[in-house]
Amino acid sequence: MKYRMLSWLFALMVGLVGSAAASDPIVIRFSHVVAPDTPKGKAADYFKQRAEALTEGRVRVEVYPNSTLYKDREEMEALQLGAVQMLAPSLAKFGVLGVAEFEVFDLPFIFDDAEALAKVTRGPIGRRLLASLEPRGIKGLAFWDNGFKSFSANTPIHGPADLIGKRMRIQPSKVLETQMQALGAVPHMMAFSEVYDALRIGIVDGTENPHSNLYTQRMHEVQPYITLTDHGYLGYAVITSKKFWDGLPRGIRRQLEQAMREASDFANRIAREENERAIAAVRAAGTTEIVELDAVGREAFKRALLPVHGAMAERIGVKLIEAIYRETGFDPNAF
Repeated sequence: MKYRMLSWLFALMVGLVGSAAASDPIVIRFSHVVAPDTPKGKAADYFKQRAEALTEGRVRVEVYPNSTLYKDREEMEALQLGAVQMLAPSLAKFGVLGVAEFEVFDLPFIFDDAEALAKVTRGPIGRRLLASLEPRGIKGLAFWDNGFKSFSANTPIHGPADLIGKRMRIQPSKVLETQMQALGAVPHMMAFSEVYDALRIGIVDGTENPHSNLYTQRMHEVQPYITLTDHGYLGYAVITSKKFWDGLPRGIRRQLEQAMREASDFANRIAREENERAIAAVRAAGTTEIVELDAVGREAFKRALLPVHGAMAERIGVKLIEAIYRETGFDPNAF
């Protein structure tokens, strides 16, 4: 009797422990390097809200913004090691994984506007690019917009010649390196979290950013000039570990896919609005002179930078670049 009672108590304890373990939520640690009030930061928080609501608490999303968990150079390795479950790195960062095709988004002036961009990121080309990550153990979930970039510097930029000799911070991308060299600038690869101090103490002279990134990182406080060029695009791919994703219960995975669709619609809807609000705030701050190019000035930058397409064609893939030209109606010979 005594042994039966002990066996019963042991079974009860195991059952209670198993029940508690089964009720523990699945934790998704979502790390990113920008401020919470940027398009990506707001979209990550929106995904958290929708994921937790749709799964009725069976998933808990912990968002770590502003490089509080990992910096640019660390986050990919952290994902592969399972230290985080979700990232939204800029598209320039996939080259280091041997997926140079993503650097097509860095080509200057390849997208005339947000409509042309959406034909790629939300169409078959975008789906093929995300699928290309799977052999490397990464599941591509979505593209999130940030916006089009402007140049900032410590002296005025009215044309390509004004960037000659400038030390310009870039993300780790061969395309962006070639872009700066085409302008006669000196490219410096640097983690995003280090840029403000590098600009403040003069390690670099300038950089390129969508306005929301520039403003939320307070770069306008240490960059007296911004030129509105819209010369390139900065966006993100939301990614997770394929092993982690495939290991989720099917019902949970479907709910997270729905949350991601909603968060992606939200991110892409607010990107333009957030960038317009940011450049208005820069104007209001009065620390920075904003140069607006006329048609002649913009064409001068296009003529200077379009040769980068040809220079990078072998690295990125001629067929991919031509497919984007066809999809968007872009004519590189028009300038």
